Amino acid sequence: MRPRSEYSEPYRIKVVEPIEATTGEEREKIIKKAGYNVFNVPSDKVCIDLLTDSGTSAMSDYQWAGMMVGDESYAGGRNFYNLKETVEEITGFKYVLPTHQGRAAENILTTILVKPGKRVLGNMHFDTTEGHIRLKGGDPVNLVIKEGLETANRHPFKGNIDIERLLSEIHACGSDGISYINITVTCNSNGGQPVSMGNIKEVSKIAKEYSIPVFFDAARFAENAYFIKKREKGYENKSISEIVKEMFSYVDGFTMSAKKDGLVNMGGIFAASDKELFRRAGEWGIIYEGYLTYGGLAGRDLEAMSRGLREVVREDYLEDRIGQVAYLGDCLLDFGVPIIEPTGGHGVYIDAKRFLPEIPQNEFPAQALVVELYIEAGIRAVELGTAAFGYKNEETEEMIYPDLELVRLAIPRRVYTDRHMHMVACALRNIKERKDRIRGLKIVYEAPVLRHFTLEFERL
Repeated sequence: MRPRSEYSEPYRIKVVEPIEATTGEEREKIIKKAGYNVFNVPSDKVCIDLLTDSGTSAMSDYQWAGMMVGDESYAGGRNFYNLKETVEEITGFKYVLPTHQGRAAENILTTILVKPGKRVLGNMHFDTTEGHIRLKGGDPVNLVIKEGLETANRHPFKGNIDIERLLSEIHACGSDGISYINITVTCNSNGGQPVSMGNIKEVSKIAKEYSIPVFFDAARFAENAYFIKKREKGYENKSISEIVKEMFSYVDGFTMSAKKDGLVNMGGIFAASDKELFRRAGEWGIIYEGYLTYGGLAGRDLEAMSRGLREVVREDYLEDRIGQVAYLGDCLLDFGVPIIEPTGGHGVYIDAKRFLPEIPQNEFPAQALVVELYIEAGIRAVELGTAAFGYKNEETEEMIYPDLELVRLAIPRRVYTDRHMHMVACALRNIKERKDRIRGLKIVYEAPVLRHFTLEFERL
């Protein structure tokens, strides 16, 4: 077991939650009943839950204390103004609309900007973003650099947008054919990979030339800033807060699931620099989320979000958080498990194509590995491959498969220890030793949009 660092975690553990043990035989029955979809597995039947880092953080004593001073007024509660002040201080944006979570902010943004038949250009759109764009009649286009799709390539900023392809898309359909540019920081769909400041700056410059708005999907903005500090020349002596402020200076607004770098269990944000755009967003926010100053949340939730955003830009926190992700990645590489390299900010991504080369994409190799990991040790991960991103071309009826077939081990913030991470690595080592016996899956039920949340499978 590798020592991670000479430094300890920058916190003490005050409250613990017991974990219920189950047997492999019990888990076989549970996962079969769940249609071989871990979203359908009760959480009390999960030993280590790496399904998502969204809304699963352990909140601090400072955040819990803030919840006790929640102002539950319908309009103008003080916690909203605390949140607004925090967001403006950290990002520079003064027009702030709270939402109940990130996909609600995405819904508002795509409702006001996406037009049928027009494109949304980005590095790699995540599943909810892509779903909202398609539901509005838009066409999400992924333009991540080629290194971003090469799982063993150790490029330091694999979330970058390919500038040549970006210009090619703009020239092909004209600025009128593009709704907006979406930069996901960090880039979730290819391993939580960061976007460099240089790339953000260059995309922004091009967008301004063609009058195309640029927005961040800023769910993991602080983790992205940490990588810029550690990997990009000229930023090594800047504080995380300084880097964050510069990042946001190059975009016109952002959506954010505060359930990630907001360190809360529920909450989101829409923010913009343009007052007229913000007013339009507010019209839809009132319809979908409630009044402008609570956005579907209780005052106590707004306060916890405000305080979490202040904590997340602490460098000692980020050093520990991202260090734990790297530690799990190192353990898996030691055991010969193929992952996206280098590890990103919020999780380790297993390359299922390389792990299970005998199972074709139409038999869902990543989902098959997710199932095996649950049976092996009660560990819940998530598939980011054909189940999540595969779709049928409506004109040709041809199945379109994603470039990457991944299993994401998303690590909740401040929840698990390094011993938990080592257990995860050992479970995957055991699966690797019997991987020739793993079978693929077939779909027996699917929803038309975001199908992977409710899919039901059978084993082949």
